[in-house]
Amino acid sequence: MESNNGKIPSIGFGTSTGIVNPEELERAIDTAIAVGYRHIDTAFIYGTEKVIGQTLQKWFKSGKLKREEIFITTKLPVMGTHQDRVDSFIQRSLSNLQLDYVDLYLVHFPVGAKSGSNNLPLRDEQGHLFLEPKTDHAAIWKKMEAQLDAGRARSIGLSNYNISQIQTVLKSARSAPSCLQVELHAYLQQRELVHFCHQNGITVVAFSPLGAPDHNKRMKGYFAQYEERPLPDILGNAVIGRIGEKHGKSAAQVALRFLVQLGVVPIPKSMNPGRIKENFDVFDFELDGEDMERMAELEMGERARVSDFLNIFKGVEHHPDYPFGKL
Repeated sequence: MESNNGKIPSIGFGTSTGIVNPEELERAIDTAIAVGYRHIDTAFIYGTEKVIGQTLQKWFKSGKLKREEIFITTKLPVMGTHQDRVDSFIQRSLSNLQLDYVDLYLVHFPVGAKSGSNNLPLRDEQGHLFLEPKTDHAAIWKKMEAQLDAGRARSIGLSNYNISQIQTVLKSARSAPSCLQVELHAYLQQRELVHFCHQNGITVVAFSPLGAPDHNKRMKGYFAQYEERPLPDILGNAVIGRIGEKHGKSAAQVALRFLVQLGVVPIPKSMNPGRIKENFDVFDFELDGEDMERMAELEMGERARVSDFLNIFKGVEHHPDYPFGKL
């Protein structure tokens, strides 16, 4: 996919896996690279950067993969959403990844939080974050642009930002965002946001493109106090199932192909070798006009959002930069 600052591989491998065995994650990354994935998405907050770095070094040393052949995305955590902390957090991520640069560096969330001693957001006894005041998006973006100048990032972008927040960044940007990463799937299509981004040369990357069926388990791994919630059953949807039968493909492959044809980059995640391979195998068929119409009709809007951050960042909905429910 083309963006403001170059190309992004049209499908990626997500690693927001929650607490997993490092050997299991390494095996999953090995499988993904062997299958053909050339886009790996991580974040400081996921705790997967070090395993990814070790696995990449193994591949580089084997001669089977060159650094320029793999696209690595990581993210500035909420503890770093402040202009004074961007430099230190990207340098920590690069150290974890054992890389001189990342291909894409994103502001993970438009709200900043103070950091605890464990490198996680600082919370009170009720689980509420100690939030920074209103975010200075222009000042943070200036520091993001400095990462381009320093050669630490080849491109920069945003995650979980809404239209007005992106507009604020664009007004002062010397280098426009190349990417916006947001939750996007058949039930939450965010058409206005996608259109706005495409009109401005911003590639949209979709996390949870299959509706995040493992979301509750993953969040429990990160935050013991997480309260489970109902999840959208995209993979069990009858319409998607029938379209899959028509093309001889699984529901997951149809859901991913739908996003690809919308010009969106999905980053599915799985620890299962068979599913990792299946999720990548979406380029040998095409949904026709009727298929796309049926998929479009599945839109449910905000009630299908899985990652609203309310259970993991308690109190964040009261912050002036909380991004959801706004244009």
